[in-house]
Amino acid sequence: MIFKTTPSQTVGPYFAIGLPWDAGPQAVAEGTPGTITISGTVYDGHGEPIPDHLIETWQADPTGRFADMHGYGGASEMAGFRGFARYGVEDGDGNYEILTVKPGPVPGLGGTTQAPHVDLTLLARGMLNRVVTRIYFADEPELNAADPVLATIPAERRGTLLADRVEGGYRFDIRLQGDGETVFFAV
Repeated sequence: MIFKTTPSQTVGPYFAIGLPWDAGPQAVAEGTPGTITISGTVYDGHGEPIPDHLIETWQADPTGRFADMHGYGGASEMAGFRGFARYGVEDGDGNYEILTVKPGPVPGLGGTTQAPHVDLTLLARGMLNRVVTRIYFADEPELNAADPVLATIPAERRGTLLADRVEGGYRFDIRLQGDGETVFFAV
C-alpha cells in the first residue's frame, strides 16, 4: 500500500516557550557606555506586523572585535560585551528592540574591509526556515560604498539593509515580502 505524503506544517508559535535566555535582547549590559538600541517592526507580505517572531543578532564591538572568535582578530576587550542578542515573542505587536553598541568595521576576505554591520537571523510564524540579513548604518555612506557584501546587491535594493538614525539609536524594519522586501542572504 502507498500512502500519500503528509502535508507540510508550519512552525510555532514556540519562540517564548523554548528559546528565552537570561540576557535576551541585550548584546551589552545595561549602562554600558555608548549603548544604543536597534528597533523596528517585522512585516509580512501584506504589510501587517507579525506578532510572533524570533530575532537573533551577532556583531562586533566598536573596535571591530567579536566577543569570542577563538583567536580570529582577538577577542573584544569591551567589558560586558556579548555581541549576541535574542528577541522573541509569541504574542507581540510586531516590534522588536535590541540593546547594543554600534559595531566598528571588520576585516573582509582578500584584505577588504566590511562596513559596520549587525548580522541578523529571523524566524517567524509560517516560516519553515530562517532568513538571514545584515543591518548596515545609513550614517556610514563611505564605508557602506566600499563594503564588498553590499556591492553584490543591486543599488536599488541596498536601502533595505540600511538602519536610519533615530533618537537613542537606529530603526530597521524587516519586510518579508512585497514592496520594499528586505534583502536576505542564502547562507
